[in-house]
Amino acid sequence: MTDPHGFLKTPRRPVPARRVEERLDDWREVYAGQVLLPLVSEQAGRCMDCGIPFCHSGCPLGNLIPEWNAYATRGDWRAAAERLHATNNFPEFTGRLCPAPCEDACVLAINTDPVTIKNVEQAIADEAWERGYTPPRPPERLSGKSVAVIGSGPAGLAAAQQLTRIGHTVAVYERADRVGGLLRYGIPEFKMEKQYLDRRVEQMRAEGTKFRTCVDVGGDLDARELRRRHDAVVVAVGAMEQRELPVPGRELGGIHQAMDYLTLANRVREGDYAATPLSAEGKHVVIIGGGDTASDCLGTALRQGAASVVQLDINPEPGDARPDTQPWPVTHPKVFRISHAHQEARGREGSDPRLFASATLRFEEGSPGQVRALCLAEVEPVRRSPLPGTERAVPAELVLIALGFSGPERHSGLREQLGLALDDRGNFARDEAFAALAGAAAETGGGVLDGVFVAGDAGRGQSLVVWAIAEGRAAAAATDRYLTGTTVLPAPIAATDRPLVA
Repeated sequence: MTDPHGFLKTPRRPVPARRVEERLDDWREVYAGQVLLPLVSEQAGRCMDCGIPFCHSGCPLGNLIPEWNAYATRGDWRAAAERLHATNNFPEFTGRLCPAPCEDACVLAINTDPVTIKNVEQAIADEAWERGYTPPRPPERLSGKSVAVIGSGPAGLAAAQQLTRIGHTVAVYERADRVGGLLRYGIPEFKMEKQYLDRRVEQMRAEGTKFRTCVDVGGDLDARELRRRHDAVVVAVGAMEQRELPVPGRELGGIHQAMDYLTLANRVREGDYAATPLSAEGKHVVIIGGGDTASDCLGTALRQGAASVVQLDINPEPGDARPDTQPWPVTHPKVFRISHAHQEARGREGSDPRLFASATLRFEEGSPGQVRALCLAEVEPVRRSPLPGTERAVPAELVLIALGFSGPERHSGLREQLGLALDDRGNFARDEAFAALAGAAAETGGGVLDGVFVAGDAGRGQSLVVWAIAEGRAAAAATDRYLTGTTVLPAPIAATDRPLVA
């Protein structure tokens, strides 16, 4: 254990980000080169002997946070890495991308600053790679069973790695030209450099996982044929049906879905384009949405040299304190948060780019067929209806719709070919009885679909990277049990629950 009085002696000190001016001049990570091991070890020492570590329940993976904090405090990075990887296949992803619900569930968060769990996690993961503590782990023997994993996002990768390491022959099918799903083309480089994703993919290849890119299962390849080829199938295609904004003027040029914009920006970083065909350079940009994707668009537009950026959030501005309706530790509270992109906008513009409690009424045309302005109004906080007399226009030459996703893509033939049912939220349905065991078996209209399992956002709906990894691990355990009658693979209990996010 750490010093039980460490939180009384040491104030919270997150790892400092690079200077805003420096960040806006490149695409490197916000924290590139900033993770200082003495600082991390000191902060890990704030982890108290709290008796019941509620951070476990705050993490969908059930990460053994107090254990690896204790090892990090002593500088035992090998032991810390072993405990970290015991529950998480890709801690370098979550250490960079997860919003850290574990910190909000920390006992210290009741009345003071929680442990910097996310910083410690990233430092342990990176140090493990640096010191060679994460070699490939190929299976000792093969089971003779084969599994197809459809989708190579975090859920698909986690399922594939677990199943490969237990001895099954695994092939991952990805319709894009590179492996990674939204980790590759949705997450900007300044949040996670793709070298970390490439490194994990190479580790998985060395362990025996096969990757098949440019294969559209449900389109180019009939999913029924894939099911005949393999003993089991894991569906991890994500929730990529983008929400629309049906207001007058939506058809004008210059209005795009956020993911189309981010994908092109990431393809520039991959070397596919010298410059993006959809750039914010010199333009007045409006981003519609208040989530992580909107923040990613903001950081990208600033780096591309936008003339101005405004972000619209229909929700009222949250307060700084946890609301009584979002009790500790079971909810990740909706409080006022400043992302790194918002810091950058404040540093460049001198003010926060967000307009809270604001809704889009219509788009106005400038040059023929092109958007010139966005008309908005303040909204009533409960019904979110426009308030009379608050209408105004803001210049808009590039509009990015970042309203999230409503489930798996509707036009894909995957659902029909596998006979998958939809739940009342538009996601692939999963058998409730089997879900209590592993959270993965798919449903048809008449019951459980034999040998087909659903993991990640495809079954849960749009969620966090940590939930995707947890569900991938749960799907691997369910698949292994289906193939062999038993399993030694861990299945995070949290992966069977709905996300407790306000």
